[in-house]
Amino acid sequence: MSSRERILDAVRRNLPPVADVPAVPVFEEDDRTSLWPRFCAGLERMGGRLVEPATGADLEALCRALFPDAAVVCSATPEIAGTRSAAAAARPHDYDDVDVSVVRALFGVAETGSVYLDEAALVRPALGFLAQHLIVLLDPADVIANIHSACHRPEFRDAPYGVLMTGPSATADIEGVLIRGAQGVRSLTIIAAPRR
Repeated sequence: MSSRERILDAVRRNLPPVADVPAVPVFEEDDRTSLWPRFCAGLERMGGRLVEPATGADLEALCRALFPDAAVVCSATPEIAGTRSAAAAARPHDYDDVDVSVVRALFGVAETGSVYLDEAALVRPALGFLAQHLIVLLDPADVIANIHSACHRPEFRDAPYGVLMTGPSATADIEGVLIRGAQGVRSLTIIAAPRR
């Protein structure tokens, strides 16, 4: 038996007993009217941008107006066609030239200003991270109170891949110079767009 096999065998023999995952408490709020304003404040605090178009606005035209220089707009939503469908990518590297990705969030979290995206919303996880800019469509009615509530959502619990995204990618050095887009998208724009 090799050293590696002896070590792995010792680890297997000394594993702790399997324990159930602790129950996550729910701290729901009675006042649902405060959720959207709190979400908006959290989004802004984390460097995101909110756009609230007029009812019935042309989302395709809005997308073009927000990013007029974007050559490649890759969409995973039926509301915005873009210049390329997210489903057309055969591999993650196919998104490396995307200027703007467009996806629809399953829900938002008021506590943090985050949006939840799973593999169905992203088509491929790379779509949410390789683009220069990310537009997320979010129905204001889909905003929940907090992370505790998110843990109870079936989309959160059952998806093989999911991410809570809070603002654009950013990093800062010791001098306080903030760089956006260091490890992901340079900007995150939430468009308030009720589901049809």
